[in-house]
Amino acid sequence: MLEITNLHASIEDDGTEILKGINLSVAAGEVHAIMGPNGSGKSTLASVLAGRGGYDITQGSVSFQGEDLLDMDPDVRAREGLFLAFQYPVELPGVNMATFLRHAVNSIREHRGQDELSAVDFLKLMKEKAAFVNLDPSLRSRAVNEGFSGGEKKRNEIFQLAMLEPKLAVLDETDSGLDIDALRVVSDGVNQLRAADRSFVVITHYQRLLEYIVPDHVHVLMGGRIVKSGGAELAHKLEEHGYDWIKDEAVVA
Repeated sequence: MLEITNLHASIEDDGTEILKGINLSVAAGEVHAIMGPNGSGKSTLASVLAGRGGYDITQGSVSFQGEDLLDMDPDVRAREGLFLAFQYPVELPGVNMATFLRHAVNSIREHRGQDELSAVDFLKLMKEKAAFVNLDPSLRSRAVNEGFSGGEKKRNEIFQLAMLEPKLAVLDETDSGLDIDALRVVSDGVNQLRAADRSFVVITHYQRLLEYIVPDHVHVLMGGRIVKSGGAELAHKLEEHGYDWIKDEAVVA
């Protein structure tokens, strides 16, 4: 599904290197958690995968479903099946949620050679997928994220994920700012979307999210590199002991 090899990336404006040789292999159907302290490069990795501007890729390669991801424009990456849930979802004033999602869904369907959904079929699908995250029906008729609470924005991100049915979903600190009830709802939505042909990369500071979304693999990102990998038990050890013990084991630039 995803193969990252020796990926180096720098901030475009000043040349500061953030990613210093990322290697990561994600198979279809797997859930990988990436943990690490502030400033380790987690959100930069998510941004680079999604094609966000402001970064220079100086070395390495990224293959997505056998194709060169870095050679694709951001919109092509999305239509190919890459989804990014933002740490801080943006508001789109004046852009109706239903209109936005219908355009996105039909754009992906067209890319896959499928017929567009009719208005009736789309609204039926929208109602069905909103049930994944208990999204208030009134929010579906408003502008995208405008006036939403932090928890509502995160639920809306998972709702969009359910609507777009990507092949690879990158969740950039989706648990940030969520209370325990919202965390459970969002996690339940993600768990219902786990499938043999869909993979997840879950970026988080804290182990609490991984109590609900149990990963197949956990990786620790420090100093722009993955310095340790393991199973779900690694997240528990990080919660109990922090990151200092890994710093003692690894050489971090």
